[in-house]
Amino acid sequence: MEQRTNAQEAKALMLDIAAGGEAALVRLIAIYGRGLTLYASRFLGSQSEGDDVVQETFLKVWQMAARYDPDRAAVSTWIYRITANLCIDRQRRGRVWRLFGRTDISAVADEIPDEAPDAPTTVAARQQLAQVRRAIAGLPDRQRQAILLTAVAEMDSREIAAIMDTNQGAVEQLLVRARRTLRAQTGYDNA
Repeated sequence: MEQRTNAQEAKALMLDIAAGGEAALVRLIAIYGRGLTLYASRFLGSQSEGDDVVQETFLKVWQMAARYDPDRAAVSTWIYRITANLCIDRQRRGRVWRLFGRTDISAVADEIPDEAPDAPTTVAARQQLAQVRRAIAGLPDRQRQAILLTAVAEMDSREIAAIMDTNQGAVEQLLVRARRTLRAQTGYDNA
C-alpha cells in the first residue's frame, strides 16, 4: 500500500527535507509512519519500542536527508532499511540488558498490541492471531524481518533484499523457512 505511493512525490519530499523543509518531513511521516510503526512494533514485540524506533528513524531521515541517493534506492527502501537496522540494534541492546538481569523477558511477550475488535464472536480469531504472533516472535531474526516486511509493509522480495542487504533468492528462502515454521507451530495453512 504505502510503497505504491508516488515515488516521485517521495523523492521530492526528500529534497525538501534536505533543504530544511519541516512540512515535507510531516508529509513523509504521514506516508510511511503507520507502516513503519506496525513493522517495528511487530519485530520488537512492543508497541512502545516500535514507536521509539520510528521516532528515531524520522530523526535520522531529517539528519541524513542530504545523503539520500535516489539512484541507489527508493525512498521507502531507504527508510525501511533505517528502521530495520534500528530494530536490530535495539534488539541486540535488549539482549545485553537481559543478560545482566535488567529486563523481565516474560513481560515483553504480553506487550504485542492486539488490534482485533473486542466482540465475543472474535475470541477464536483473537486466539489464532495471538498464536501466530507468538510464533512470529519466536522466528530467527532474519526470518522474522523478512516475513514482517512482506506481511506488514507489503514489500516484494526485491525490496526486502535491498533492505536486508542480501539477494532475492536468500529472501525467498527465508520466507519459505519462516512460513514452514509458522505452519508447523500454528497448524494454520495461511500462516
